[in-house]
Amino acid sequence: MRIKVAPSILSADFSCLDREIKKVERAGADLLHVDVMDGHFVPNITIGPAVVKYIRKVTQLPLDVHLMIENADKYADVFVKAGSDMITVHIEALSFNKIKALSRQMRAKGIKFGVSLNPATPLVKIKKVLSLVDFVLVMSVNPGFGGQAFIPGVVPKIRQLRKIFKKDIAVDGGINDLTAKLVIEAGANILAAGSYIFRAKDTKFAIERIRNAAD
Repeated sequence: MRIKVAPSILSADFSCLDREIKKVERAGADLLHVDVMDGHFVPNITIGPAVVKYIRKVTQLPLDVHLMIENADKYADVFVKAGSDMITVHIEALSFNKIKALSRQMRAKGIKFGVSLNPATPLVKIKKVLSLVDFVLVMSVNPGFGGQAFIPGVVPKIRQLRKIFKKDIAVDGGINDLTAKLVIEAGANILAAGSYIFRAKDTKFAIERIRNAAD
């Protein structure tokens, strides 16, 4: 599967967000990863649909909006209307029935729908919903803040997931050229990276280093 790189705007300079987005777009990003946090499901507050709507105006890149929030089923449609192309919810935050209903809703709108799981959440928790999603996002840090160190213990989880799931597997947290190699070899094909890309002196080189990490 083709390796895709998704710069995470949580690490961008929000004082010039349009330029930051254009920078990674020109550097070869495949999509943008947008972290939405509510201060309840995770201990941080980031952005809402108004910012997603603005981002949509300045880029044609697909927007993967990662809802690290409680009651994501109530807010997903608001983010779709703001311009999201992909919606990710957490298995820890929604029941199976709510995920099933949301999957139907998103797919009816032509939106790619995914489920995420935290580092401490066992793979068995998502097995029941794999047929309902287009992709799985494996968290390789505890969600809430950017710039955290990669948790190596998620690598076997990615490897096990790839054996039973043939669609896209994304990884988010502590991704750089070294950790990218580990997760790609385990079976991941979408890599969200924040600090490594946005703080790089050469953005294009940083993106290519992630994309080709396993070569």
